[in-house]
Amino acid sequence: MNTRPNAWHSAISRLILIYGALFAFWGFVLVGVIQWETTRYLNTVIDQMLVQRMHYMASTDPERLPTTVDAAAAIDPHGIMSVGLFDRDHQPLAGNIDHLPSSLPRDGQVHLLQHGLPRPDRDAERVRARGLANTLPNGDILVIAKDTSTIDGIGAIIRRALLWGVSLTIIPGLLGGFLLRRGPEKRIRTLQAATDPIRQGDLSKRLPVSRRGDELDQLAGIVNTMLGEIERLMNEVKGVCDNIAHDLRTPLTRLRARLYRTQQQLEGQPEAGLVEACLVDIDAVLLRFRALLRVSELEDRHRAACFDEVDIGQVLRQVHEFYAPVAEDRGQPFELELQSLAPVRADAHLLFEALANLVGNAIKFTPPGGAVKLRASMDKRGPRVDIIDSGPGIPADERDAVTRRFYRGDNTRTTAGSGLGLSIVSAIVRLHGYALDIGEASSTGARLTLYCYALAPGEKPGTCLSRTVPEVTPATA
Repeated sequence: MNTRPNAWHSAISRLILIYGALFAFWGFVLVGVIQWETTRYLNTVIDQMLVQRMHYMASTDPERLPTTVDAAAAIDPHGIMSVGLFDRDHQPLAGNIDHLPSSLPRDGQVHLLQHGLPRPDRDAERVRARGLANTLPNGDILVIAKDTSTIDGIGAIIRRALLWGVSLTIIPGLLGGFLLRRGPEKRIRTLQAATDPIRQGDLSKRLPVSRRGDELDQLAGIVNTMLGEIERLMNEVKGVCDNIAHDLRTPLTRLRARLYRTQQQLEGQPEAGLVEACLVDIDAVLLRFRALLRVSELEDRHRAACFDEVDIGQVLRQVHEFYAPVAEDRGQPFELELQSLAPVRADAHLLFEALANLVGNAIKFTPPGGAVKLRASMDKRGPRVDIIDSGPGIPADERDAVTRRFYRGDNTRTTAGSGLGLSIVSAIVRLHGYALDIGEASSTGARLTLYCYALAPGEKPGTCLSRTVPEVTPATA
């Protein structure tokens, strides 16, 4: 089964993404603050230069002012520092500014020119500029402006530096995170593989612990301690139940023998019926004890080492042949439907016992005249066996509980039995690593499905299997 975790769901991946996002965010904030402070400082410097030049030219002799303006324009052919002199009618008198900017107030304060100024060296391309205008005592208007493209260039350099800085930090960070993530992912897959036998009931297994002593090792150590305590408690409970069943079976067998001899001696007397009832009760108790010991025997997983390839179709034919007379006596049609089945690795005797138990329950709880069907088919991953009856069915709220020891539903309390049959089936299923699903038949009655392969944790029957029966929620096998 493919249970490899999504690489982007790992804690390291999330930390890398979070720190990368935080770094990028604060990088943008830092560069924004640097650019804002740099722009503010350079604008202040430009404003001071413009005010000083305006003060110098405004204090020049009005007759010499046009010559001074032309000289200032001549020494700056690129138009970086533009200057212009206009008369009262806004006609140009001198300088390299063709017309008076209409959006520039004549208050002697520096303002940003909304429409910019043309640059002679850029094919009359308009560039951002700051300027000020002042009305002279003779009525002429003096305008001085400076190109601010230098400030924009510095901002572009800062932004490129941010882009390179983020790229050269995040890309190696992602590569390093990928390399760092591989180690924990490999260890998690190792831990996951170690949990498979534990999930199947082998509590003697433990999670591997490395020498690193990191968080994963600490967690594995906690889980191992918990598993050890669970195993000890389970063994104690199991030992108590097994000892009770084993120790009481011998005195009960002796008691039954004595009651049987007493019954023989009282033959023909009224007390013989009372002794017969006691024998029936003792037989029921002994049957329960034998079933308990059988479940305990099946929970010993060492028996799986003796598994061999089994023709499940042959086992099903034996079960059908065994129960066909019983179904016939009850007037129940008992149909066997077989497809070509692949062999499975199993214990043939245990598989027969489990299927016989399921078929026996179906026949027992189906009313006389009802129908029972034993059907086997191939799913994508292995054989599947369905036992379908037309009985009362198993309520949905009891399907998880019927495989527990001694559990008997409300519909079966008046029927003879010990409540251990499905517990034995469940133990056989777990021993083989199979899955048991309890659901409803298409019309009425119950459907018990034995999947002769393991389902993935949390996988629902019908997700990736054939849909020959209604999809149901799987019961605990």
